[in-house]
Amino acid sequence: MPTTLDGLEDIVATHSRICDLDGQLGKLSYYGVDIHDLAKFSSFEETAYLLWNGVLPTQTQLEDLRARLCAQRALPAQVLELMHLLPKTTTPMDVLRTAVSTLSAFDGHLDDTSAEANHRRAERLTAVMPTIVTSWEHIRHGREPIAPLSEHDHATNFLYMLTGQVPDEYTAHVLNVALVLHADHELNASTFAARVTAATLADMYAAIASAVGTLSGPLHGGANEQVIRMLLRIGEVANAEAYIEGALSRKERIMGFGHRVYRTEDPRAGFLRGMSKELGQRSGENKWFEMSQIVERVVKERKGLYVNVDFYSASVYYTMGIPIDLDTPIFACSRVAGWTAHVLEQYAHNRLIRPRAEYEGPKNVPYTPIDERN
Repeated sequence: MPTTLDGLEDIVATHSRICDLDGQLGKLSYYGVDIHDLAKFSSFEETAYLLWNGVLPTQTQLEDLRARLCAQRALPAQVLELMHLLPKTTTPMDVLRTAVSTLSAFDGHLDDTSAEANHRRAERLTAVMPTIVTSWEHIRHGREPIAPLSEHDHATNFLYMLTGQVPDEYTAHVLNVALVLHADHELNASTFAARVTAATLADMYAAIASAVGTLSGPLHGGANEQVIRMLLRIGEVANAEAYIEGALSRKERIMGFGHRVYRTEDPRAGFLRGMSKELGQRSGENKWFEMSQIVERVVKERKGLYVNVDFYSASVYYTMGIPIDLDTPIFACSRVAGWTAHVLEQYAHNRLIRPRAEYEGPKNVPYTPIDERN
């Protein structure tokens, strides 16, 4: 009998060269480059190049990629028009999914399925997704979107389009590191969804729309949003311990803890913890970090659970002034680099992904004519 595990836990579904994740030791690397080195020394653009090409770029290759990304940041006017027609209550993730799918209609070479054409689509999607997210933030509040910068790095451009002001160097650095940390994570739910879609030979836009839809679930990308909403309910540092003790006694799920793969601390969490602390000190609003530390301590003592990447990213984004429901879209704006890398890998060595289900329902049930049914 084949092995059956709910949620496919620990089932190896494919071979990949992209992301090496050691859950026992808490190690993560992209094409063998440790995530700690990438977070300390790299940029999101350099990390995206690594994910797409399997090697770190030369200075010329990196500058060329940055120029191509800058040149592709603008949205087609018709996509912006469509976004203006959506109800203003539409969630940012729903808008992102819709806009990504719509972009396929504006790809004049959709029938070109060569590796080179799909590589260009990976760059295009990575360049334009921040424009979708920030444009919707303005549209839903009755403002006109802010056009992207023709230069500057990915993180700086995102924050500029969101606020209309070029951010200070440290704030841009924080977002850059967060984008690097979120760029890929092996066969998580959204990446697996992208590969399943790509395996049917659907186009890259369809694959990434599948990934965006999967990421929108609260058990995946939505966890960081739930973390900050919990901190807002706690309200003050003095309330944190009692709140969490009560939540645990009621067996409530505390978001941002535990991981399907890691058996130790998520290697990405330490960077976000440190940035949450420094941002709090710089802004003079340190209570979100202090509350987070108390929550982390109590949950670890009571449940033996470690924080994951979502936990401290929540206070990082909130302290930066980013609207809460943009947390998951920012995640998507980073993870699109990994999603597209996996789609490229799937196309290159494709086999239709078609698992089986173990049937547990009734058998040999006779057909009853409709006039004899109770």
